[in-house]
Amino acid sequence: MALPALARRLKIPAAWLKEETAAGRIPHLRAGRRLLFNVEAVKRCLLARAAGDAEGGAA
Repeated sequence: MALPALARRLKIPAAWLKEETAAGRIPHLRAGRRLLFNVEAVKRCLLARAAGDAEGGAA
């Protein structure tokens, strides 16, 4: 799934998703200039980060 569609689906800002992806914190594939995402992999990543934040860990 492309970045704009993923941002709409997860109801998160596309700019934030792009920044986190560029920082290597969101799993993705690059196809030429396009960033592609597996929705379930991104959801797992975000849930794991949220769980780390809830436990006082740095995410």
